[in-house]
Amino acid sequence: MRKVEVVPYQKEWPDAFYRERENIQQILGEQCIRVSHIGSTAIPEMAAKPVIDILVEVVDIQKVDHFNHLFSKLGYKACGENGILGRRFFMKGGNHRTHHIHTFQTGDPHILRHLAFRDYLRHHTEDASRYMKKKQELAQLYPFDMDQYIKGKDGLIKELEKKAIEWYKIRTL
Repeated sequence: MRKVEVVPYQKEWPDAFYRERENIQQILGEQCIRVSHIGSTAIPEMAAKPVIDILVEVVDIQKVDHFNHLFSKLGYKACGENGILGRRFFMKGGNHRTHHIHTFQTGDPHILRHLAFRDYLRHHTEDASRYMKKKQELAQLYPFDMDQYIKGKDGLIKELEKKAIEWYKIRTL
């Protein structure tokens, strides 16, 4: 059973991302377009579950499956789409996860969603604070119920994602 644990921001999180980014780029080679640090560990001063979320944009999502054995050598478990059509998801660390890799083909709308959410919270501290407090509250309420923790965040995430995408589109015009 995974414990829901939200910890204060750790200054080591960006370095943990950069180490994995190099490994991912080496594995995927020319298939790799971009590797980005996403999720709460990518937002300075944000309390988070201590799992580094990584977004990988690739040329052809179908070809990612050919690299599963190489990700396995780095300690990752390939989980296929894992509930999101067109994604390839990898996790490292089992019940004590350290990394998640979310891989999408270039042009997939999930790429924009993740990057907009991250950048919006980096620039809007009031909403970032609301999100952090919600996560901390839910982690205390549901320390051994990851599903309830995730469900409890859903409404606020959808609200913030909508704001983030609008904000992101305006910034990139």
